[in-house]
Amino acid sequence: MTEPLLRATDLVKTFVRRSGVLRRPTVRISAVDRASFEVGESETLGVVGESGSGKSTVARLVSRLVDLDAGRVEFAGVDLGTLAGRQLRRARRDLQLVFQDPYSSLDPSASIADILGEPLEAHFTMSRRERRRRAGELLERVGLAPEHLNRRPAQFSGGQRQRIAIARALALGPKLIICDEPVSALDVSIQSQVLNLLKDLQDADGIAYLFIAHDLAVVRHLSHRIAVMYLGQIMETGPAEDVYTAPKHPYTEALLSAIPLPDPPAQRARKRIVLAGDIPSPANPPGGCRFHTRCPYAMPVCMTQRPAPLPLAGGGWVACHLHTDGPRLGGRSVTELRAPTPALHVGPIPAVSRAPSAPDRHQPAYEHPDGG
Repeated sequence: MTEPLLRATDLVKTFVRRSGVLRRPTVRISAVDRASFEVGESETLGVVGESGSGKSTVARLVSRLVDLDAGRVEFAGVDLGTLAGRQLRRARRDLQLVFQDPYSSLDPSASIADILGEPLEAHFTMSRRERRRRAGELLERVGLAPEHLNRRPAQFSGGQRQRIAIARALALGPKLIICDEPVSALDVSIQSQVLNLLKDLQDADGIAYLFIAHDLAVVRHLSHRIAVMYLGQIMETGPAEDVYTAPKHPYTEALLSAIPLPDPPAQRARKRIVLAGDIPSPANPPGGCRFHTRCPYAMPVCMTQRPAPLPLAGGGWVACHLHTDGPRLGGRSVTELRAPTPALHVGPIPAVSRAPSAPDRHQPAYEHPDGG
């Protein structure tokens, strides 16, 4: 079996807020809690979840922009946590980032030639003329003209700036690019262009992507596999089509039901899963399964025990008690269950609706598909 290009094991990161003259810790925010995943060569792993689920923190942990509290990140067979100085700098040639905001990720005072030439100057011995020639080639690869080298970022649109950011990430010939919400700040038409560009670059160079987004429709276009995050934990991973067509976790099912359909009659007729309440604070996460406070299928065991990952036949795994307790789905899709409590699982959403009431936590909020 081929070893993955990137393997993250049990990543943990807690941010501490300090206050007072003595700077004593007052709040501990659990941003990532034992998250594990892999990315193979020339593969795209999409990481999805609501805002605040820990996706961007995962990106910074993998790239060593933020230090781990616990866990391990192996890249090309090397533990990045053991590297420092020149060794870490060398490893980062093969691991680059594209950030969310194309307006703040580029130096507004620098020319495009200097922006694209900076990584070349830092890692290679190249003359200014050679760096400029290479920068022009990079611009052509992302659909821009070498004549743009003398311009400043302010002279470009958001989509063009993100193309420049992608060109900068390509400068060192990386094996993996971490894309942290790279299209969320762009118009829909521009999003598709940037996604197609990333796909073309992957086909040409065999680049792997860790693609982070909150929009499952965007992730599906590019990803081979998907990991679904909620409140710092990964709920489910698997091949992209399996996750979209047969979700195993209730949270994944709810996210998929929120994707708008291009067919208005089908959109009006579809059933939506409306989750009760807001995502809990990472400063005070719930015990057991972190999703149980919003889960329409929640059982008593969900409040006390964190579910163990269950390997799935098609690859990946799911962390949910529905697969081992209650209906014992055993890896089958959660969509096989009947509609949960009407207060949470509703049809077409009316123009004005009352807030859903909390489900009875003393009884399972689901029905067995066989009536049990």
